[in-house]
Amino acid sequence: MLVSLTNTPRDYAWGSTDLIARLEGREPTGRPEAEVWLGDHPGNPAVTGDGRTLDAWLAAEGSATGAPTTLTFLLKLLAAGSPLSIQAHPSKAQAEEGFAREEAAGIPRDAGQRTYRDDNHKPELIVAVSDEFHALAGLRPIDDTRRLLALLGPAAEPLASRLERHGPEAALADTIAWLLSGDAQSEVDALIQAAADAPRGAGFDAELDLVAHVADAYPGDPGVIVAMLMNLVVLAPGEGLYVPAGVLHAYVSGLGVELMAASDNVLRGGLTPKHIDVDELLTVLTPAPGPAPRVFAEPAGEGLWRYDTPAPDFALRRADVRDDAAVQVPVSQATIVLATAGSVTVQTAEEAAELTPGRALMITPEAQGVVLRGSGTVYLATSGTVS
Repeated sequence: MLVSLTNTPRDYAWGSTDLIARLEGREPTGRPEAEVWLGDHPGNPAVTGDGRTLDAWLAAEGSATGAPTTLTFLLKLLAAGSPLSIQAHPSKAQAEEGFAREEAAGIPRDAGQRTYRDDNHKPELIVAVSDEFHALAGLRPIDDTRRLLALLGPAAEPLASRLERHGPEAALADTIAWLLSGDAQSEVDALIQAAADAPRGAGFDAELDLVAHVADAYPGDPGVIVAMLMNLVVLAPGEGLYVPAGVLHAYVSGLGVELMAASDNVLRGGLTPKHIDVDELLTVLTPAPGPAPRVFAEPAGEGLWRYDTPAPDFALRRADVRDDAAVQVPVSQATIVLATAGSVTVQTAEEAAELTPGRALMITPEAQGVVLRGSGTVYLATSGTVS
């Protein structure tokens, strides 16, 4: 069975005013459009063709069609017009403990100071759709950060000295705690100005320009300097970034397809007016420095690609359909399909539906497989592992 899915874009302030509209071929509304949720998460479930929310549809129809009554994943179309908050997500055990603690404390789940809104972890994968997708992910190796700080002159000395005090992980955790404590505001302001004044051409131009860009959006925010400690990543279309529990990250600009475990647990570390619990962030943070966790698509059949991650909750494939040649896609689990380019027809043995950019549907397991025809690109999200 093919079940059409729609949803209204969420109007978070960091959303783009035109990226989703341009993808869908419609006039922009003039308001930020940040995320389109295509799943059954109770925070914003998708709507099926018969007007039911997807969570209600699965509860009523899932068993009869071979689909689960709830999904383990959430697929999103994400459009960043300005930087998202710097954040990390808890492990499954941390989420269960934190959720139970806040439930026992009687904190309403929709309260601004609430951190754990459910008891699940939230590993996530983002794949670029726009020509470029800019992100911060993971903490840069300290030797590289030292070379960057050397361009900033005396203003960088307090930060540089902290990075020398301990081993790399302890030094980074201590430095992030100091930056977010509220006791380092004068140093933060001086570093932001020094980054704006720093000479270009020494190998860190993009990082320095990013600091200036983020500072324009969040003047004086300590998260601007936390961002200076992170890997800057620029993804081309089809390239991905996998963020497991504990890894600090922030999406900066661009349009992407995001797939994650079905959770809304976020520990923030700057670039936001929302609640920041520094102690709790440091509890879940993995401060190990290293390269950004990029993911590249691997062949999975004619016209079909997969993005391998260790996440047990989801799997993502991409189908590139060309010149009406058939692309065969096996389906053994409930699968959500989202089109990002061209026009692709999804066909089972009994029915067919055309998808154009921004449109989505769910394939139920009883279909066993579909044939894709047309010319375009679709992403297919499911739970577990697919070959």
